[in-house]
Amino acid sequence: MTKQSEQSIQQHIRLACSHGPVRLWRNNTGTLKDANGRPVSFGLAKGSADLIGWRTVTITPEMVGQQVAVFTSIEVKTATGRLRPEQQQWLDAVQAAGGIAGVARSVSDAQALLRDVAQG
Repeated sequence: MTKQSEQSIQQHIRLACSHGPVRLWRNNTGTLKDANGRPVSFGLAKGSADLIGWRTVTITPEMVGQQVAVFTSIEVKTATGRLRPEQQQWLDAVQAAGGIAGVARSVSDAQALLRDVAQG
């Protein structure tokens, strides 16, 4: 079996999971220097997940029929990849706030993460 890169896994997850009630986008994070040599940070935050978006869910019974977008944050890792502490902190914070967050090493991992909340 060929070892997949993190980038390849991310692309497969985005294509397989970003439809119906789910929308996912790549969240690039980092710092680069501008034309004057000043550092410019980009992305949500240090440690924020590779894929971000939402999963639409229907709330019941007091809000019957209304839909809300639940923030979704998926950290993509290879089979042997490890979370950095700031990545785990990000995932913990999203979960604590009621969002969907977790690690996916494959499309099936991401689908399970998204399915679990739907069955919640």
